[in-house]
Amino acid sequence: MRKLRKGDQVVVLTGKDKGKQGAVLRVLPDQRLLVENVNMVKRHTRPNPNKGVTGGILDKEAPIHISNVALYNSATGKGERVGVKMLEDGRKVRYFKRTGEVVDL
Repeated sequence: MRKLRKGDQVVVLTGKDKGKQGAVLRVLPDQRLLVENVNMVKRHTRPNPNKGVTGGILDKEAPIHISNVALYNSATGKGERVGVKMLEDGRKVRYFKRTGEVVDL
């Protein structure tokens, strides 16, 4: 089970975007994430009239390593570490390590 999933609210811990929050847009297989409005880069695009694409300079998200973000805990207002544990009924769930609170039910 992955500790971070698409749609999770995360906080950036290190780098040029430290402290920014955003939703996970995509989880890549090499332990990297695309986070909304974090690690923005310029992409120079050539126009392609066959596909209806106009040229120009576009801003897009670049991948960030999963170790540089933490899941946002709305109760405490900061990013926290996440663990995985089994419930009595056999389901795996994520929980915040500091508080023990279950993330998803």
